[in-house]
Amino acid sequence: MAAVAEALIVGDGHDESRWQLSPWLASLPHRDAAALLATHERVVVVSPHPDDETLACGGLMRAAARAGRTLSVVSVTDGEACYPGNGAWPPERLRVDRASELAGALRALDTCATLHRLHLPDGGVAAAAATLRTALAKLVRPGDLVLAPWEHDGHPDHDAVGAAALSVVPAAGATLLRYPVWAWHWLDHARPAPPFPAVRMPLDEGARRAKRAAIGCFASQLGTAAPAVAEPVLAPHVVARFERPFEVYLT
Repeated sequence: MAAVAEALIVGDGHDESRWQLSPWLASLPHRDAAALLATHERVVVVSPHPDDETLACGGLMRAAARAGRTLSVVSVTDGEACYPGNGAWPPERLRVDRASELAGALRALDTCATLHRLHLPDGGVAAAAATLRTALAKLVRPGDLVLAPWEHDGHPDHDAVGAAALSVVPAAGATLLRYPVWAWHWLDHARPAPPFPAVRMPLDEGARRAKRAAIGCFASQLGTAAPAVAEPVLAPHVVARFERPFEVYLT
């Protein structure tokens, strides 16, 4: 993820304890990884920033690798703008560190993913939407399963990546599943009905351990790398939203 000051993403957002009591989240139908992967031989995960793919889709990525599927990760930006003005964490360092963290996360998930780095500007994906659509059109094949952010996630880069995927993926003859990341910060957890058609994919304990280890690789975002930052992007209350025994995919 990247730091952002948007109307939907302010403060700490909803605590995970509230989501655990959410009636609509509990009501989502279950769909296991085998059913989601179905006949898809290739899985393409489109991630706005290095870490989004792991937070939202780490369990399904691991399941795809274990099932023998070909896995590709499209890292749209390098995540270089997450700590603007911090001299200890300039964009040049973040580009290198976040790429290394992503590589470590993919290893922790026991995947041999092919990584495609598009190097679009962190915080400026919307302005490069045409370039993104062209890149995705070259990468996505008929029959692929593509995972991309929800186009209303609330972060401008996420929304732009989601909109590009909606434009490209169905036209390419591939199947699109969308994932929320920042939406857990601001969506109404108390509403009685789901705000979108979606499913819950259960994660067993082995998948949860691997996903926790993968998330732990993003030291720059967790604030565990030196020097520490006062407000890490992946503060504990944010990470808690991705330690659930399931992942959510919009259908």
